[in-house]
Formats: sequence, C-alpha cells, structure tokens
Amino acid sequence: MQSFALAAAAVAVCAGLAELAAGLGHRVGLWSFGAGFQILAGAAAVGGVGAIVSLVAGAWAWRARARPALAAALLGVAAGALALGIPLAEIYQARNVPPIHDISTDTVHPPRFVALLAAREASPNGAAYGGAALAEAQRRGYPDIRPLDYAARPPVAFERCLAAARKLGWKIVAADPRALRIEATATTLLFGFKDDVVVRITPVGPASRIDVRSDSRVGRSDLGTNARRIRAFFRELARQG
Repeated sequence: MQSFALAAAAVAVCAGLAELAAGLGHRVGLWSFGAGFQILAGAAAVGGVGAIVSLVAGAWAWRARARPALAAALLGVAAGALALGIPLAEIYQARNVPPIHDISTDTVHPPRFVALLAAREASPNGAAYGGAALAEAQRRGYPDIRPLDYAARPPVAFERCLAAARKLGWKIVAADPRALRIEATATTLLFGFKDDVVVRITPVGPASRIDVRSDSRVGRSDLGTNARRIRAFFRELARQG
C-alpha cells in the first residue's frame, strides 16, 4: 500500500507540473493557447483523481500508522487539490464576470491605441471598440470602472501615471507628455497573454481626469483581468499622492 500511496502522490504532482507546462509551453511558442487550455483541463482531471486516490491511501496509512505512506498521501492530496482547484476557480470566475475583454473607464470615447495600433490590428481581437453592447456589458459587470478625478496638474498626473505603470511591471511602449497619453503592454503570469493599455490624462481646470483602457489581444473573456488591472493602477496612483 505504501507504493500505491507513492504512485498516487506522483500522479498528483505530475498533474500540477503539467498545468505549469501548459502555460509555459504557450509562452515559448510550443503550442497555441487553445492547446494549452486542453492540457490544463486534462491535468486538472488527473489531479482530481490523484487527490481522491491519495485520500484513500492516506486513510489506510493513518490506520496502519505507516508514516512514510501517510506523508506521501498528504502530498498527493495537496498537489491534486491544487491542480484541480486552480482551473475550477478560473471557471467560477468566468461565470461571474461578463464575457468581454476590452475594459475602459470611458465607454463613450474610449482612449485610442496609437503606438500600439499596428499590434492591435494584427491581433485576433483587433483595435476597434465594441460599441454600446460592450459598454452595457461592462456597466453591468464592472460598475466601479469609471474615470478618476485626480487632484494634480496634468504634467504631474502624467509623471505619476508613468511611474505607476512602471511599478506594476507594464512594458512602456509610448509616453507622450504633450499628448498626455501613455501606451503599454502587460503580460499575464502563466500563459503570457499580452494585454494592451492606454492611459489618457485630460486637463480639468487645475486638476486632471484620468482614463484607462485595457484590452486583451486574444480571447473572448479576460476572466476579469483587465478590470483588476485598472483597479490596481488607480490604487497605485492613490499610494503616490
């Protein structure tokens, strides 16, 4: 039974490693994101089986007081639960956010891509904004995503926005202090998806209005990533001043 517990733990751990490989393989161009998602789904199923089998082996090891087998079984339960839990959490997230990928604080006149226009037009999701239907979906799903009224003169706001973007690890593509516009690309951790961001500063008397648009290059739903990015950007601005 000890070898059974070790085998179950090995299966669960391998499932977790396969999930990491699913994303890393896409990052380095070994397969498409669709194939990566298929690997992720398969690894989740295997991880779930590994967790259940490890749980059975752990119950036996507990009764038999077989400590090495119990340790292996606990490892298998943890690894399998993690391998299954992460994709399930993503599925839950997908069902609780609108299936959109282009988020803007200004849905009437969203900030335009200029420096990134060619990259956007070459991507599956393109550069055009989705119009009233997209705006309504965003309003229902993310009612808090709105322009930020910022108590600083536009040149100061521009520098703080640039600093915030760099702090968050965005790759700055263009920073135009005359146009008061910043364009950047953010890369997701596991799969390395590219999301493009435009920050637009508009003078409002002695203060500024800050608009942000964050748009994924691929995929119908971003699982809430772009809305979270805009919130994180505004939080970083708040910490700066």
